[in-house]
Amino acid sequence: MSYIPFPPISPEIFAIDIGGMTFALRWYALAYIVGLILAFWLMRKAIRTPRLWATVPMTEEQLDRLFTWIILGVLLGGRIGYALFYQPGHFAANPLQILRVWEGGMAFHGGFLGVVVAGLIFARREKIPALTLGDLFAMASPIGLFLGRIANFINAELWGRPTQMPWGVAFPGDAAQLCPGVVGICARHPSQLYEAALEGLLLGALLLWAAFRADWFRHPGRLMGTFIAGYGAARFCVEFFRQPDVQFITEGNPLGLAWQVAGYGLTQGQALSLPMIALGLWFALRARK
Repeated sequence: MSYIPFPPISPEIFAIDIGGMTFALRWYALAYIVGLILAFWLMRKAIRTPRLWATVPMTEEQLDRLFTWIILGVLLGGRIGYALFYQPGHFAANPLQILRVWEGGMAFHGGFLGVVVAGLIFARREKIPALTLGDLFAMASPIGLFLGRIANFINAELWGRPTQMPWGVAFPGDAAQLCPGVVGICARHPSQLYEAALEGLLLGALLLWAAFRADWFRHPGRLMGTFIAGYGAARFCVEFFRQPDVQFITEGNPLGLAWQVAGYGLTQGQALSLPMIALGLWFALRARK
């Protein structure tokens, strides 16, 4: 069977030992930092371009304040969402471990809800149209998604299901040990790269074109709706190739389906994506009117 060996890339860019304590910069942390900075730059560029708007929605000083709210929404929402959606029993028994963000474990759907809550509070405080603020978020978000999925690949986490396709990747660690019935090398779908391509590159290119070339900022809610539905659809499709979280896999449920009816089912990621698709389409269609 042909496969691609996992590249020898360390999850840590560098590590420094100070007084017996080790401080490390990881690719995953760098992806968050660079993604937020580039998103901020794109949003500033948009509000500095008056032709995109019927009325420019906010000042640059307001955008500076918004940046702090976005960071809190992403980090708190992503971590709490991971605890609630994927390991509620574990974190209910060990609530203080929710604070250990350096140990990994972030959920996009939780981070999305965190940004929504932060954005709504900020829009109300600053008297900014909520739909327009949502459009700004939507235009800039695919950059962070792309970088985050690349970091997932470097970390050899969130890998895909076993495959015999020639582009299957032989991930190290647990990925090589969770292939029942496979003798020898266990190759898996690089589902992180599938998501980076769909959620980051493809959806990002569409939204940038719509924002800067097609005047979608003049239709509040249209960019936001397209992003929400587009992400939901991309995630729903990739879930067919992505290995479900281990807590959902049992001997009688090898596909890790979290929701099953009459022999058919959905993974947890698919179940969380369906409301996003419906909500996004509603916002996008509403904006056309």
